[in-house]
Amino acid sequence: MNNKVAPFDALTRAASKAGPVRVAVADAAQRVVMETLRDAERVGLATPLLVGDPNAIRTIAADLGWAVPQDAIIAVADDSEAAARVVALVREGKADVVMKGNLHTDIFMRALLDKDLGLRLPGQRVSHVFVVTLPGHERLLGITDAAINIAPDLTAKAQICQNAVNLFRMLGVVRPKVAVLSAVETVTADIASTLDAACLTLMSRRGQITGAEVDGPLALDNAISARAATEKGILSGVAGYADILLVPDLVSGNILAKSLEYLAGGVAAGIAIGLAAPVVLTSRADPAPARLAALAIATLMYDRSPHVEPRPGLAESSIAAAPQPEDACCPLPAGSNLQRGPVGTPPQFGEAAQ
Repeated sequence: MNNKVAPFDALTRAASKAGPVRVAVADAAQRVVMETLRDAERVGLATPLLVGDPNAIRTIAADLGWAVPQDAIIAVADDSEAAARVVALVREGKADVVMKGNLHTDIFMRALLDKDLGLRLPGQRVSHVFVVTLPGHERLLGITDAAINIAPDLTAKAQICQNAVNLFRMLGVVRPKVAVLSAVETVTADIASTLDAACLTLMSRRGQITGAEVDGPLALDNAISARAATEKGILSGVAGYADILLVPDLVSGNILAKSLEYLAGGVAAGIAIGLAAPVVLTSRADPAPARLAALAIATLMYDRSPHVEPRPGLAESSIAAAPQPEDACCPLPAGSNLQRGPVGTPPQFGEAAQ
């Protein structure tokens, strides 16, 4: 049972026991957003802080029959101010989790990734994971990175892999199986992603990626189908049983995530990790179940990670997230402007509890 985790409903129940967390929502004035937050509040998952147009928020809340406290509504002039405000709430120690509402993801990400006023952490790459449930598939499936890192090199892929591994360990997978995807399962000099996959496999064996079993290159079929792996004669502890699919680049990952959601009936919960708070990164078109699942995961991340509140005043379907250039999401140097909190280092959310 090592690599079995609870489905989304069980994760939501576990998160409700851990919560509620204070969730700052950028541009909350969207019906599906507020429905999700109302339901999250009712099950003890979240205490919402609704940032946006107060009149629009009150109108939707009244239509939903939801009595939102006056002090839970924070008025701002536009989307840019909404994004900046939710980040400030975390930095001021007034919010635990950040959630994207009805605003464009590039505006949202710009505030999160600001080197002076955002939520970047020294030494941490920012990346994204879709946690997906699929009909007939008994385990949660992670896809990374399909939303933030555009064309990661080998070093970036190792960091993205470690982020996803840490997240899945936090969700109960003791030793996640990571399939490094390419078009083929043999190392081929003409296909760069197979070379990266082979290197990542060796890096895992040498302890440069920890807490997981990593293997690649693997094609998608033999990564998730034991029958396909057997037919192709692939001997691997990962083939057929992958928990995490590490994709070659954002484009291939985004297509895969959208295919699973729109063609295979999947539910994809999008989470950004490597920041000073868990971030629910949803598309404006995402349905309520995906949003609630992502919020449950973010709540568990907050509960199961060491954290301190950032010091006040110190110096982007989730599948539609804004891709970021390398310098926006690569690790900050140790001497960056984002100083440490008063008790210790800032939280490295997504790091597995020891």
